[in-house]
Amino acid sequence: MRICLLGATGTIGRAVRHELAACGHELVCLVRQAPATGLDNATFRMVDVTNAAALARDGFRGESFDAVVSCMASRTGVPEDAWAIDYRAHLTVLEMARKSGVGQFVLLSALCVQKPLLAFQHAKLAFEAALIGSGMKFSIVRPTAFFKSLSGQIARVRAGKPFLIFGDGSLTACKPISDRDLARYLADCLDDPSRWNRILPIGGPGPAITPRAQGQMLFDLLNQPARFRSVPVGLLDAIIAALTLAGRFKTSLAAKAELALIGRHYATQSMLVLDPATGQYNEAATPSTGRDTLLDHYRAIIAGTATAERGDHAVF
Repeated sequence: MRICLLGATGTIGRAVRHELAACGHELVCLVRQAPATGLDNATFRMVDVTNAAALARDGFRGESFDAVVSCMASRTGVPEDAWAIDYRAHLTVLEMARKSGVGQFVLLSALCVQKPLLAFQHAKLAFEAALIGSGMKFSIVRPTAFFKSLSGQIARVRAGKPFLIFGDGSLTACKPISDRDLARYLADCLDDPSRWNRILPIGGPGPAITPRAQGQMLFDLLNQPARFRSVPVGLLDAIIAALTLAGRFKTSLAAKAELALIGRHYATQSMLVLDPATGQYNEAATPSTGRDTLLDHYRAIIAGTATAERGDHAVF
C-alpha cells in the first residue's frame, strides 16, 4: 500500500515507520522537520499540517494514497497545542485525505480519553467523532501506558533513592505496551477486517501492574531493598490551585496549571478499560497484545542495551 504517515519522527511514530516499511508499504511521511534521508527508504516531506493549502501543495501534492496512518499528537497537551494538533490539524488531514480519495485512516489515540477531564482528551475525542462520521474506513487505536512513561525513576533507584509513589502506590494500574508491539498492532489494522470501523483499546501482555509493583521490579533487578516514598495527591491539588490562580494574571502559569492537571490525571486514573456500567477500571476487559514485557524493558535499560526516552507528559 502507499501510505501517508503522520508523526513519523516521534517515539511511537518511528516504530510504526519501521514496521510499515518492513511490511513492504511505500511511505510518504509528513513531518515538521525532515530527519536524515534514507530512513526506512521512506520519503519525508516538510509540511505545516495545520495549513490546508500547504498540506495540499507540500504534502499530498495531488498524488494517490491508499491509507493515512497517524501517530501525530500535541507535544504538551495544553489547550492551545491540543486543539491545534490533536483536533484541527487532524481534521485538515482528514478533509484532504477524503478529497484525495484515500480509503482508510488508522489513528493512534489514547485510552485515557474514556474519562475526559483535560483539553487534549476532549480534542482527541472531537477528532475521533469526526473520523467516525467521515464515512472513511477507520481504526481508532487506544493504547494503555507506554514503557517510556514508566521508566523515569530507574536512575534515581539505581542511585539508592526511594521510588516515588502517590498514596500507597496502588491507586492506579496499567497493562504497559512496548513501541514495537504497538507498531505491529497499528500496522495490522490496515489488513485485518476485524479491526476496521472500530475503537480498539489495547494493553500489553500479562496482568495489570501498579506503580508499587513497578518499583518492586526495579529493586529486585538492582538487588536493592525496597524503599518507597509516598507523595500525597493533595500536594498536586495545592500546586494546581496555586497555578490556576496565578494563571489568571500570567498565561504561562495557566499552561503550567494544565500540565499539573495532566500529571494529576496520570497519578490517579488507571490506564485500563473503563466499565461504563460501574464507573470502574476493568483489567479483564482490557485486551492484551504483543510479547514485550515491562520487566524485560527495565532489564534492558539496566544492562545498557536500551534507553528510555521521556515524553512531555511524564510525571516523574
